[in-house]
Amino acid sequence: MDKGYEKEQFTTISFKVSVADKFRVFSKKMGASNSMTLLMMLDFFETNNLSPKESIGPTVHTLENLIKKRVSAVIAILRDMEKSQTRPTVAMMQSLFQEAEPKNKPLLVEKNRVEEKKVRFQEKRDNDNQT
Repeated sequence: MDKGYEKEQFTTISFKVSVADKFRVFSKKMGASNSMTLLMMLDFFETNNLSPKESIGPTVHTLENLIKKRVSAVIAILRDMEKSQTRPTVAMMQSLFQEAEPKNKPLLVEKNRVEEKKVRFQEKRDNDNQT
């Protein structure tokens, strides 16, 4: 039963057989009784200020396709921004903040003073040539 309309009586409206059959199929798809389906349809037209005689203009599918195109354009813009701006900036920031590994060098190094001095050039002695 239709909630809120249990005590109301039925009335007869004459429809063509093809229209009545089409309406019954539509009512089954909606999952409501014929009376409730017709009531929902009337409420829809009244709420949205629509008339069956007027053209709605862009259909839902047309609007959906338009929105999808705009969303795709926004996604393309964001991807371009990510490639050209965000990734290079992140790479620079990571390289700046990456901690360089310290080399294991002692801070103070003692020089060996005991090393022999190597002589690269020697003077000729006159004694060596005379013998």
